[in-house]
Amino acid sequence: MGYAIHVLGYRCYRVVFVVGLLFVFSFSFSQSKVKPNIIYIYADDLGYGELGSYGQTKIKTPHLDQMAREGMRFTQHYSSAPVCAPSRCMLMTGKNPGHSYIRGNYELGGFEDEKERGQMPLHEGAYTIAKMLKERNYATGMVGKWGMGVVGTTGSPLNHGFDYYYGYLDQKQAHNFYPTHLWENDRWDSLNNPFIYVHRPLDSTTATENDFNYYKGNDYAPQKMTEKALAFIEQHKSNSFFLYLPYTIPHLSLQLPDEYVNKYKGQFDERPYYGQKGYAANRFPLSTYAGMISYLDDQVGIILKKIKSLGLDSNTIVMFSSDNGTTFSSPVNKDYFNSVSGLRGLKMELYEGGIRVPFIARWPGKIRAGSIADLVSVQYDVLATLSELTGKKIANTDGISFLPTLFGRQQKEVHPHLYFEYPENGGQVAIRMGNWKAVKKNMIKNSSATWELYDLSNDPQEKNNLADLHKELLKEFDAIVKKEHQHPVVNDWEVVDRIK
Repeated sequence: MGYAIHVLGYRCYRVVFVVGLLFVFSFSFSQSKVKPNIIYIYADDLGYGELGSYGQTKIKTPHLDQMAREGMRFTQHYSSAPVCAPSRCMLMTGKNPGHSYIRGNYELGGFEDEKERGQMPLHEGAYTIAKMLKERNYATGMVGKWGMGVVGTTGSPLNHGFDYYYGYLDQKQAHNFYPTHLWENDRWDSLNNPFIYVHRPLDSTTATENDFNYYKGNDYAPQKMTEKALAFIEQHKSNSFFLYLPYTIPHLSLQLPDEYVNKYKGQFDERPYYGQKGYAANRFPLSTYAGMISYLDDQVGIILKKIKSLGLDSNTIVMFSSDNGTTFSSPVNKDYFNSVSGLRGLKMELYEGGIRVPFIARWPGKIRAGSIADLVSVQYDVLATLSELTGKKIANTDGISFLPTLFGRQQKEVHPHLYFEYPENGGQVAIRMGNWKAVKKNMIKNSSATWELYDLSNDPQEKNNLADLHKELLKEFDAIVKKEHQHPVVNDWEVVDRIK
C-alpha cells in the first residue's frame, strides 16, 4: 500500500513537473510574441499635400485618412534626402546625409532589360533596420522598390537582413509599371507584359488611341506587390515580422488600370500628354495621376484589412511616409493639385517641398487616435525608434527615437538640428535648427555660395531670406556643416570640401 502511494505520488510529481515546464515554455513563448509586428509603407514621390488628411481636396485617399484618424499624423516630418536612392539608404541605415554611404542617384546601365544594372550598391556590412530586427528574431521582408543594388552585387536585399524580397531592384526599371519581370529573392519573375520603352514619345499630330495603349500591359506591378505582401503577412502571422513595403506610386510613368483612371475622368479639364518631356504618354494625365494615388490608398486599405482579419491589429504598428516631395516633371501638374501644400520646392530640392513629407503611424491601443505631432523628425530616426520599440537601444545611428511621441509621452531627447546634404542638382546643403531653416545651393559651380535663411514659424513657404539680418547665425550653420560632413565614397558627391 505504502509503495503504491509512493509510486502514485511520484507520478503526480512528474505530471506537475511536466505541466510546470509546459506553463513556463508557454509563458516564455507568449512573452516572445509581445514584440509587435512592424509594417513600414513607403510612397514614391508623394507630396506633402497629396493626402486628404494633409489638405488634399481633389484626390480621394479614404484609407490613409482613416489611418490618420485612428493614429498619429506628423506635421514636421522629413525625408532624409530629396530623391529616391539616398532616402532609402538613410531610412534603412539611420545615417544622416553627411554620413550616409549613398547620397545621390548614382545610375548604372540603361532602361532595357539587358542593360539593367541598378544604382550604387549598398556596401557589404551595412547595418540596417532589417539586420537589427533579424537579430531580435523577426521575420523580415521587403516588397516594392529597392534602388540600392541589383543581383550579383553587395546591394541585394538578401545581403542586408531581409529573409525575403520581391519587386524592383533597379529604379530605372521602376519607371515602367508594366515591366517584363520583377525580382524575387535574386530570381527573375516573369510577368505577362511585353517590353515597353516608356520614354518613347508620341507624335501629337498623328497619335491614336492605339498609340497610347502601347504603354499598357497585363500584370500591374503594384498589384503583384500587394499580393506578395499579403502572402508574407499570412506566412508569418504566428511570429513577429517586419515588412518594408516601398510602393512605386505615384512616381512616373503615368500608368494605371483603366478602372482607376475612370474614377476621375470628366472631373478635370485635361489635355493629353504625348511624352515629349520623358515618361509614358497618357491621354488623361490628371485623372491618371489622381487615380494612382487612390490606387495606392486602396493598397494600404487592403493591408490594414488583412491585419485586422488575422487578429493582429492590436499588435501591429503600421507607418506610412514618402521618400521625397512631388516630382518636378511636366506630366504631373503639381500646381493644380497643390501637391506640396504651398511649400517651396519639389523633388531634387532641399526647400521644404522637396523634403517635408507625410508621416502617419497607427497602432490601436498604443498610439492615441486622432493625435497630431509637431515634433521635428526625420526618416533616419526610424532605426532608433524601432530599436527602442523592440528592445535595447542602439548607438550606431544619427537618429533619435520618437517612440515617446508616438506613445503620447514627453519627448525629452530632440534633435538640436537636422542636417541635409544633396550633391546633385547643383549641389546643396540645408539645416533645420529650431524654427530656422538655412539653405545653400549651386555649390558645385560656386564654391562661395552663401546661405539663405528662413524663419519657418512665420514663413513656411521660404519666401523671405533673412540671412543679412542674422549673420551671427550663419557662423553656427557653418560649424554644423563642418561637424556633420564626412567625405563621400564617390568624389562627384563632394559638395562641401571641393578643391578650389
